[in-house]
Amino acid sequence: MTRFNVLLAAWLIAPCAIAAPLSFETYLSAVESNSLELQAQRENIGSAKAGIGIAGLRPDPEFTLGATRETVRSIEHRPVTWNPAISMAIETGGKRAARLKAAQSSVALAEETVAGFRSELYGTAAAAFTQACRTREVAARKQQTMAALSTLVEANTVRRKAGDVSGIELLQSRVERDQFQADLAQARSEANSAMLALSPPLGRQFDALFPDAQLACDFAAQADRDDSVLVAQALGARSDVRIARATLDNLRDGAALVRANRAVDPTVTLGLAAARGYHDGIDGSGNPVDGSPRSRALTLSLAIPIPLSRRDKGDVVQAEAGVTQAMLALRQAELQAETQVRTAQRQLRAAQDRLARYRDGVLVDAQKVVDGMRLSYVKGNASLLEWLAAQRSADDAYQGYLQARADAAIASTQLQLAIGQRPSL
Repeated sequence: MTRFNVLLAAWLIAPCAIAAPLSFETYLSAVESNSLELQAQRENIGSAKAGIGIAGLRPDPEFTLGATRETVRSIEHRPVTWNPAISMAIETGGKRAARLKAAQSSVALAEETVAGFRSELYGTAAAAFTQACRTREVAARKQQTMAALSTLVEANTVRRKAGDVSGIELLQSRVERDQFQADLAQARSEANSAMLALSPPLGRQFDALFPDAQLACDFAAQADRDDSVLVAQALGARSDVRIARATLDNLRDGAALVRANRAVDPTVTLGLAAARGYHDGIDGSGNPVDGSPRSRALTLSLAIPIPLSRRDKGDVVQAEAGVTQAMLALRQAELQAETQVRTAQRQLRAAQDRLARYRDGVLVDAQKVVDGMRLSYVKGNASLLEWLAAQRSADDAYQGYLQARADAAIASTQLQLAIGQRPSL
């Protein structure tokens, strides 16, 4: 083989050899980049930012044009007087500054709302990833049990010919194997469904983005931390608390805008009255008519509304009521955050303790029992039903372990989300 062929073969084999399992961090980053729902939510930020430009607009000036003419028809020369004018309302009470501040707080609220939606998306993605890992390993365990049952049937077929086992015992082993095939098919279906459930958070098909990917399901144990530290972190970083705080700021700015809008806005008008002149002449009766020179008159007027409607303060009362509600909602969010953090911490401790019991005791003992029972059955010291019962017990123990590991991973994710942290498994 030439050196070129060796390099070509190494290049073709290398991707398969170095392909790493898909980690949860990689999947979560892909979710954040490709989620259609998250992209739709981000449009609210752009819309809110556009509101800043709208809030900074000043009132448009108004141009008016009028014309007057003498109505006495006996006069031959009836000059037209043109009256162009420009008027503009002058905002008072800091309306524009209040609008800008309210628009800026709306942007902050939109950003916090998107961050909260992203946190919920993290939780959905973590649950889907954990479920995919659990169902995959359940199917793998059932495949191992199916292989053991198939080996048992083959061994019993040989032993039946040798007269070591009865025909009933052979039929019983076949029945167990055939029934377990249905369980295996169901487990594979659930594993496939769980893999399909990874697609909606991505906003596209999982296989299209990660073809032939194998999930990395080695979940790391989370270190135990003090509740007070976690609560303090949650009050500063948790999404619902930040949303409640941004909502309060936005409503306060809205109330300030309502108060600013109560100030009256005078209107200044600058006008010009222009009349064309005419020469001396004679009217229709033959009488002489004196001419008139061209005339120009500049006018300036100020119109101030009389604020009779400002006597009603219903708009201010409504705005202040909204602020009070937002303050109460913030306190409720902080209390709920503290409660959920402490609850999530205790659930994580319980899940980790349950997982440790399975990993350090139940799994080892159950496997020892099934191995010993299998050896005893081969030697004729145990019945088929005893071996099958031990196998079912071992399978149940392993599935309980997988569920405990998934519960611990979910509890860890919930705690991380509860304190406003990006989750990791």
